Amino acid sequence: MTALGAWLADRARVRRARSMVREDRPAPEGALDLASNDYLGLSRDARVLAAAREALDRFGAGARASRLVVGTTPVHRRLEGELCELTGRESALVFSSGYAANTGLLAALGDPGTLLVTDAHVHASLVDGARLSRSPVTVVGHHDVAAVRAALAGRREPRAVVVVESVYSVLGDAAPLAELAAACREHDALLVVDEAHGLGVAGNGRGAVHAAGLAGDEHVAVTVTLSKALGAQGGAVLGPEALREHLVNTARPFVFDTGLAPAPAAAAAAACRVVAAEPALPAAVHRHARTIAAGCGTEVSAGAVQSLPMPSAAAAAGAAERLRARGVLVGCFRPPSVPDGVSRLRLTARTDLDPDALAAALGAVREVVREAVADAPRQTLRGVRP
Repeated sequence: MTALGAWLADRARVRRARSMVREDRPAPEGALDLASNDYLGLSRDARVLAAAREALDRFGAGARASRLVVGTTPVHRRLEGELCELTGRESALVFSSGYAANTGLLAALGDPGTLLVTDAHVHASLVDGARLSRSPVTVVGHHDVAAVRAALAGRREPRAVVVVESVYSVLGDAAPLAELAAACREHDALLVVDEAHGLGVAGNGRGAVHAAGLAGDEHVAVTVTLSKALGAQGGAVLGPEALREHLVNTARPFVFDTGLAPAPAAAAAAACRVVAAEPALPAAVHRHARTIAAGCGTEVSAGAVQSLPMPSAAAAAGAAERLRARGVLVGCFRPPSVPDGVSRLRLTARTDLDPDALAAALGAVREVVREAVADAPRQTLRGVRP
């Protein structure tokens, strides 16, 4: 066996021992989906699909090149306009994914003269963007506005960027955006808000930044993914026109990557129009989220994600597998996906959930979780109920 082969085998053994093995397998047909991020059910909406088909027929299957070569089509411009209209931002720049938007933004903003202050729970894409930025990085406790203020006040660097999510992907809790924005204005810093789980759900679908009255704030920039509530693919950065111009020239995932394919770009643009016209869609998400939280005995979260703590990674993985066998799909989050170290089942609310099917699924969740907690070693874990 080669040195690489031996190392890979050792890493596989460690993953098995820690219950960290993951698989990329298709979801079984007919199962109730409480795991995906298609919160508004727009991935199969007739209007969204029609827009994608039209773009596919007109522009082809791919963008064919970087956006700076021939990869920008009228569809991309239309999507950027629709995102600005929905969120109230001045300009938008579309990337091939939300991950690329986050890494591209932070790497393009960062340098040794820019301090990055990141919440301990931000998404891996933001962590990676911070690593690529060449900036000094300070990680602060979750929602710790006082720590953010202290980091900004004590910095030696002339510039600073504070990085948070509007609605966090694991816990489903909301960031104190108004307080964070005030701190950034006070210390002349930029607040970057990842709205991956806020767009389409918070603020009647316009996002938590819009709901907080920060859409026009020059100290706030927003990143979004188009693959969750909008049901398509891609990502974007929204902010002042000067930021867009800077990213067009310096964001490596934009400059060197092939542009987002026209079909998902058109689909996302159509989804923006649907969200803007139908505030009942995010309202239905919140209604089902309250039902899920009540059925699981947890506090209702700020968005679609309902987080259920589990005794261990093995318990979480086993419970998710037993639910899958019973036709209920839930997310299973284990380290390193959970920055607090507590493994969780994650249930996501969607607009198009059938109430009777949801009630039956929640009954299965309660039963399986009770069994998992009873079988786990005795330990105290806040939020886990037998």
